[in-house]
Amino acid sequence: MVEACVPTVDLSPFLREDDEDGKKKVMEVITQAYEEKIKSSPSTNAPLPAGYNRQPLHSPDKNEYLLIFPPRSNFNVYPPNPPKFREVIEEMFVQMSKVGVLLENIINDCLGLPPNFLKEYNHDRSWDFMTALRYFPASTNENVGITEHEDGNIITFVLQDGVGGLQVLKNGHWIPVVPAEGTIVVNVGDVIQVLSNKKFKSATHRVVRSGVRNRYSYVFFHNLTGDTWVEPLPQFTKEIGEPPKYRGFLYKEYQELRMRNKTHPPSRPEDVIHITHYAIDN
Repeated sequence: MVEACVPTVDLSPFLREDDEDGKKKVMEVITQAYEEKIKSSPSTNAPLPAGYNRQPLHSPDKNEYLLIFPPRSNFNVYPPNPPKFREVIEEMFVQMSKVGVLLENIINDCLGLPPNFLKEYNHDRSWDFMTALRYFPASTNENVGITEHEDGNIITFVLQDGVGGLQVLKNGHWIPVVPAEGTIVVNVGDVIQVLSNKKFKSATHRVVRSGVRNRYSYVFFHNLTGDTWVEPLPQFTKEIGEPPKYRGFLYKEYQELRMRNKTHPPSRPEDVIHITHYAIDN
């Protein structure tokens, strides 16, 4: 029989001055729970830190997460509990990937591109990934879950619990994305913004934490492979007499800059790398 995957810790020994053995047992249970998370920590050669991760203390983002690549990836590191977690999360990944291909085809048609253009441009699914996130309750002096940003990929899907906290910026105002059962939040990413020469705009969003409860969400990133070249398509530039709004770049180059935003947060907000890093002043 599999042991319960969520430990219950009796903290009463810390309310008694003479129960050193009880205190020791509490600390052992907590340490063991932490070690279980460490078993799911990422390998060093993954393109992104797959497995269990927690935002560094100096990061303004306050969450922990499990990141997985496609089910057959050798980079994936799964926790041993809860039972059947791997089976469920991999099936979820497969279904989200199908939705990603579907939405990519719809965007292709909305942009008036040749049939299957985006599918052929972005045919390799090995860089897709999904994260299972837990946001900690807000403290009395700050409530940031994830700072405002745009997603750097093609399309992002968000499945959020009933706690809420996701907000999108519209006309200078933050609009709450109210959780609705049976729905998926869809964000168009920076790659579509560049390819369309800003005909489609990447959504600026953030997460604000509740002061009472943890927030849980799953986020699926429909990506490009790292060596893919990204630049405004001729259909939105020279073919219609419009200058390109962005210079071209390798996708992995942009992702490395974005990752540095997280690992080495700039002291000034204006130094955070966005897609405007590649913008052309016309």
